[in-house]
Amino acid sequence: MVQGGEGSDGCIRPYLARRPKLQLSVYTTTRSNIGTENNIDLVLNVENFDVESKFERTVNVSVPKKTRNNGTLYAYIFLHHAGILPWHDGKQVHIVSPLTTYMVPKPEEINLLTGESVTQQIEAERKQTYALDEPVSHWRSRLTLNVMVEDFVFDGSSLPADVHRYMKMVQLGKTVHYLPILFIDQLSNRVKDLMIINRSTTELPLTVSYDKISLGKLRFWIHMQDAVYSLQQFGFSEKDADEVKGIFVDTNLYLLALTFFVAAFHLLFDFLAFKNDISFWTKKKTMIGMSTKAVLWRCFSTVVIFLFLLDEQTSLLVLIPAGVGALIELWKVKKALKMTFEWGGLMPRVKFGDFTESEKKMEEYDNQAMKYLSYLLYPLCIGGAAYSLLNVKYKSWYSWLINSFVNASQMLLCISFFFQAFNTFIDDIFAFIITMPTSHRLACFRDDVVLLVYLYQRWLYPVDKSRVNEYGESYEEKPRRKPHKE
Repeated sequence: MVQGGEGSDGCIRPYLARRPKLQLSVYTTTRSNIGTENNIDLVLNVENFDVESKFERTVNVSVPKKTRNNGTLYAYIFLHHAGILPWHDGKQVHIVSPLTTYMVPKPEEINLLTGESVTQQIEAERKQTYALDEPVSHWRSRLTLNVMVEDFVFDGSSLPADVHRYMKMVQLGKTVHYLPILFIDQLSNRVKDLMIINRSTTELPLTVSYDKISLGKLRFWIHMQDAVYSLQQFGFSEKDADEVKGIFVDTNLYLLALTFFVAAFHLLFDFLAFKNDISFWTKKKTMIGMSTKAVLWRCFSTVVIFLFLLDEQTSLLVLIPAGVGALIELWKVKKALKMTFEWGGLMPRVKFGDFTESEKKMEEYDNQAMKYLSYLLYPLCIGGAAYSLLNVKYKSWYSWLINSFVNASQMLLCISFFFQAFNTFIDDIFAFIITMPTSHRLACFRDDVVLLVYLYQRWLYPVDKSRVNEYGESYEEKPRRKPHKE
């Protein structure tokens, strides 16, 4: 047996082309390496394994005490000749994959006013054995296997490095063959499939699925898994990496390519928008024609939304742009209020610049507009916060406060939108009364066209209340179909 090399003609040929009778065996153990059949459990055995036929099977796996105490459990997958134990087969291939991972559990949500019943509190305490900020062992309930089935002949002098580390070669006469390439699809391991391992858990389900894979997709998948692994090395959490996995697993390859193309332009336009916004405010010396209250409210909304995303443990892919936007809004507030900082000891002193007469008059109109707006905004915000406090469960008082502020900022945007919509219809009336160029008259109906298209889409695509959202909730009380009889 050789780990590298080439035949007399310089080629490395596939061992699967000899059509051997194979067997698939899956074992579990708490050790990261094994030599014999001691201290391992056989959980799946597929005799007469056909590499061309896909299958999916669910088995119950015994969870050792070491694993229940926040330990690790490994799966050893062997592809070997039928009728021979893996450690007695010189032409077997195997691969190791951990069936557990460490992640901070999602905190329990409670009603902040009424709390929970005694039974629920006891159950919550039992679930929260570990501190909420400490990672605990979670069970990977899916194991996805692939075998490269193409009869591809490699050039021994130029083996691709990505595939080479998955290859095991044997010398048969004067010809070198590479044994079946066994691969575990780690991208299919999603956060939604993870289960917390409690100390009382003795068995857990494991779904083992198999499908063949082409050489091209195998190399692409290897590179994608390496990219996700690199993200985790740079500090991305399991949840952040899961967002990236979802892009590749849940999306068609052609749509994925289009997504990358659109995402590249989206990042470019975000950068240009930030650049132009900063350039505009850098050159702006006065606040004439600008609403200081609007700048303050926009800064407040942006910062609150960032804190909300941070509290919800949103992916860094969303959190980082929101954080950059919040910093820019804080800088714009400093410009709008003409703030300067002077260091007179340990604490800086804040000084505000003087406003001109035109800016003061603009401020009066701004205060008057906010006064009338507050008559509608404040009661709605207070009522919404009180309703959510009574009927919605939160992790903490801070979480409720951030959610209330987010709802208030979004409500202000909705009210502003309605004011703009009302103003649009007034413009439509003036378009028929006031003399103006035809091109400008047609431009007045631009927003109406957008509104009509939106209403038509709402009518054409109604909300499916029976669809389950990402939290596993459905808003349809009664199922439309009768359940099947078992």
